[in-house]
Amino acid sequence: MVRGDLIHDRGAKQRTVFESEEPITGVEFREGQNTTLYVATTGRILTLTISGKGQGQPAKPLEDTGCGIGCMTVDEKNGDIVVVRDDAIYYYGANGRGLSFAYEGPKQLVRVFHQYVALVSPPQTPSPNRSNSLRTFFGVGRTDDVYNTSTFALLDTDLRYVAHTESLISQVKAMFIEWGDLFLLTLDGKVYRYHEKTLQQRLEILYQRNLYVLAINLAQKANLDAGQRNVILRKYGDYLYQKGDFDTAMQQYLKAIDNTEPSQVIRKFLDTQRIHNLIEYLEELHEHNKATVDHTTLLLNCYAKLKDTGKLETFITSNNNFDFDTAITMCRQGGYSDQAVYLAKKHGEHDLVVDVLIEDSKNYAGALDYIWRLEPDMAYPNLMKYARVLLEHCPQDATRVFIDYYTGNYRPKKESIMAPTPAAQGGMVSALPSLSSFIPLAYRASPAFASPGTAGNQQATLTDVEAAEAETNLPGPEYDVPKPRTAFSAFVDHPEEFIIFLESCLNQDHLEEGDKIDLYTTLFEMYLETASRLKGVEREEWEAKAKSLINSQNIPIDASNVLLLSHLSDFRDGTILVREQQGLRFDIFRSYTSANDTAGAIKALRKYGPEEPQLYPAALAYFTSSTKILQEAGEEFDLVLRKIDEDGLMAPLQVIQTLSTNAVATMGMVK
Repeated sequence: MVRGDLIHDRGAKQRTVFESEEPITGVEFREGQNTTLYVATTGRILTLTISGKGQGQPAKPLEDTGCGIGCMTVDEKNGDIVVVRDDAIYYYGANGRGLSFAYEGPKQLVRVFHQYVALVSPPQTPSPNRSNSLRTFFGVGRTDDVYNTSTFALLDTDLRYVAHTESLISQVKAMFIEWGDLFLLTLDGKVYRYHEKTLQQRLEILYQRNLYVLAINLAQKANLDAGQRNVILRKYGDYLYQKGDFDTAMQQYLKAIDNTEPSQVIRKFLDTQRIHNLIEYLEELHEHNKATVDHTTLLLNCYAKLKDTGKLETFITSNNNFDFDTAITMCRQGGYSDQAVYLAKKHGEHDLVVDVLIEDSKNYAGALDYIWRLEPDMAYPNLMKYARVLLEHCPQDATRVFIDYYTGNYRPKKESIMAPTPAAQGGMVSALPSLSSFIPLAYRASPAFASPGTAGNQQATLTDVEAAEAETNLPGPEYDVPKPRTAFSAFVDHPEEFIIFLESCLNQDHLEEGDKIDLYTTLFEMYLETASRLKGVEREEWEAKAKSLINSQNIPIDASNVLLLSHLSDFRDGTILVREQQGLRFDIFRSYTSANDTAGAIKALRKYGPEEPQLYPAALAYFTSSTKILQEAGEEFDLVLRKIDEDGLMAPLQVIQTLSTNAVATMGMVK
């Protein structure tokens, strides 16, 4: 080994560092913390430390297999030593032999060019013998070798493919690298220059040969950006799709989803037989927040077509970004009411929750219970929107909510307090809760009966009474109590509940005068309407309630309204009571006579006659208006005549004129 300034021929020192009985076929230096000399012989590969730790020590055998002349080189990028033999390519590092790559055939020369291993193989002889092998081993050829072909190949050991191979007419004498290119010198004096194609050109070649996996690996090794890599993945997916390998093709499209127009992929998988692939792609679009309203619609339609409730629930309970309105609409159209309710509740759309429960699920009790749990400003519009429906199907509870809200006592219902119960020993607990776990308690059905043997394991809950007491003790939310008349239209066709509502509203202490008038007038009307549908004792009971309203001095009902309602309901007692209160006794008597109610007229005459004497002349005229009425009056006719005569209420001539108006009175009566 010679050490020193060889260019200027100064300070050069020479010494022998290794001697061997075997022919030395190659030497290479490996630079690092220590400078190591690798020596190859025909039978061994040895290492010798030239500088650094271990310098001066004898050569250490690295492997008991050598190599031929020109079959060892160094990879300048990482300092590894590359040795080629007839069976494979071997790499040697600081710690000994590393990776190896099988490549059968004799080798003559080796160089590392960029990421490739350049190999020259000698001409193949049909019947090699020992003499020819030795001559080839030592680089001594026959005189006609110049006419034998050699094989030249470029191998990418990282990606494990042959980048280039060709046969040369003349044998290769030397191989060297200069100006970034690889050169070959042949025995016939020709020089071949090899220049690496651009990455895009190499990729195009791989596309042409349908080597897409290799193209993907090459792009990754070249550190191409995601967009460029996705182009390759998309091409690979198209190739697989054309071959009919739809599942693998979809995997490529999924990998390239960030830089692919979704419609290009979706159109390929719209066939019913490929719906599972389509679902997979649409789900991934939502995972990457690339889904549009149409994508959400299509995905939910696919779930509905397959009747895959599990996947639908998983999708809507995930944190994926999707169009909420579209999902709600599709769930409702597909008959997945529970899922629609969950989505609406999750997004705080209370109006939608109620809509779905009533219009789709027909769960009226659940809808009312849900409304009852809302704050006043949210509960009121929903209560009014579906008031008639709720009163039709849940009359008692709906009436209770109306009463609480319109009397200022509304308090949102609270969830039942449940004590935790440990899981039974040895029981299996599902890792995936069902959708009912996410649905509010307001519309989850509870079992009517406990299963046998589970009574001791039931969870402890507050009783309804305790819960009601707890809620009553809490201060209610403040809200503007609406006018009572705003609820009147809701109780159409529900008179019994309406009466309960009106009576409850009237029990308040601080009612405005206008509200009192509305409530009492409407309650009076409802009493009469109820009485009109009944007969006998029941009718009398409701009429008595109506009378009690107009008999009271503190009830502000307009007399004209009472008269009108009494007339429409044929409630004569109401008319009479009002006229009595207003001193219209003559009108009361006239109401009986106009109805030909002789008994009522006599009753009114006896009651009001002493205070209203003019009733007697009117009674005389009424009694003689027809034979039938005169017969009904009987002795009362004589009493009226006697009263008129005694009190001088009419002159004799006036009496005669009254009696002679109709041909009813007899001559005896006139006398």
